Amino acid sequence: MTRTLHLNAFLMNTGHHEASWRLAESDPHAHTDLAHYVRLARAAERGTFDSLFLADGPHLWGGVAQRPAGALEPLTLLTALATATEHIGLIATASTSYNSPYNLARRFASLDIISGGRAGWNIVTTAGAEAARNFGLDAEPAHAERYARAADFLDVALKLWDSWEDDAVVADKAAGVWGDDAKIHPPRHEGPYFRVEGALNVPRSPQGYPLLVQAGSSEDGKAFAARYAEAVFTAQQTLPDARAFYADLKARTAAAGRDPDHVKVLPGIVPVIGSTEAEAREQERLLEDHIVHRYGVDRLERLLQLAPGTLELDARLPADLPSEDAVEGAKSRYTLVVGLARRERLTVRQLIGRLGGGRGHLTFAGTPEQIADAIGTWFTEGAADGFNIMPPVLPSGLEAFVDHVVPVLRARGLLRTSYGPRRTLRERYGLPRPANQYTATPVSA
Repeated sequence: MTRTLHLNAFLMNTGHHEASWRLAESDPHAHTDLAHYVRLARAAERGTFDSLFLADGPHLWGGVAQRPAGALEPLTLLTALATATEHIGLIATASTSYNSPYNLARRFASLDIISGGRAGWNIVTTAGAEAARNFGLDAEPAHAERYARAADFLDVALKLWDSWEDDAVVADKAAGVWGDDAKIHPPRHEGPYFRVEGALNVPRSPQGYPLLVQAGSSEDGKAFAARYAEAVFTAQQTLPDARAFYADLKARTAAAGRDPDHVKVLPGIVPVIGSTEAEAREQERLLEDHIVHRYGVDRLERLLQLAPGTLELDARLPADLPSEDAVEGAKSRYTLVVGLARRERLTVRQLIGRLGGGRGHLTFAGTPEQIADAIGTWFTEGAADGFNIMPPVLPSGLEAFVDHVVPVLRARGLLRTSYGPRRTLRERYGLPRPANQYTATPVSA
């Protein structure tokens, strides 16, 4: 069977580049403007993207000086976008560390019903003391503990989504019977982190449950993904690293007793598009010229767990950085950033420039054909099932990708030309509808 490239639009206020809001074309208030997100969703749908994605975290990240800060709650925003679109999947980030399974399972089931089966959940465990202190904790839980809690959280959520059989609603007016109580299954879950007694108070949704997405690339993250994830967002800088991650995750998925084709690997790419390579490079330089470096230094020092004032702009990273084992926050991003700086012998100033567009994701400047070449190479050489498209500037970057890169991918037979009969997000990702764990006969795909 011919593989189809999967594209996800990662939407972030005025764009992924930290200086995007300073450009003349950008609206610094776009991050709270519903019309802005409707325009982006419809552009991605015009490009036949599988899905769009909103990141989130339960704290105010990095202060408000650097770039537009704060964000609309993603499930609320995606519910509005569900009414403004017809086909595109709607993926929201939500934390297992700072939510309860019952309420979150209900919200995602509701989005799946409202959208006609287009909901997805990007499962995060949330690193950082800032978030912990917003929930009455003095410090973030240990990395391994966060993933253990996430596993118990997912086990509860899956039971809740299955707590109604698909045909539990009878709606027999003549007999006066609306539903069949025998087809309601309270989880009565007692795990290491959660005790949940009753069935969900919303019926089973069109997909059974939302597409499960995960973005951690640490050892704990990959083990979690192999057990639960159906799509994985990852950050890789080189083709060899991406191929190694891809092969490792597929092998782990098979070892967990799952079909490796049922987890899709989508690295992030920040495409800077120009009609010529020189024009793309000039756009990249313009964005880098608008970076305020003191913010980048502060951010790097937090990521690398260094005391304020440690880093010097025109020096390289210190030789005696903490080891990855000592890092309790974003382990995989820490490893990626340090590896990039060491491999390319970058100064702090140069590293900040490289991270300004994608925070460690691959940034590629070139013509539409060159960007399509890079995407096609990673797709065909065992490094990706698709890509998380992260435009540096929005809306122009996404619209340029749809108008100029998408036609090249379609002409090469890598991307669909229309959505076709497949309606749900799971169907678009080539995944079966999950069987209800409480029914004897599995539901067909």
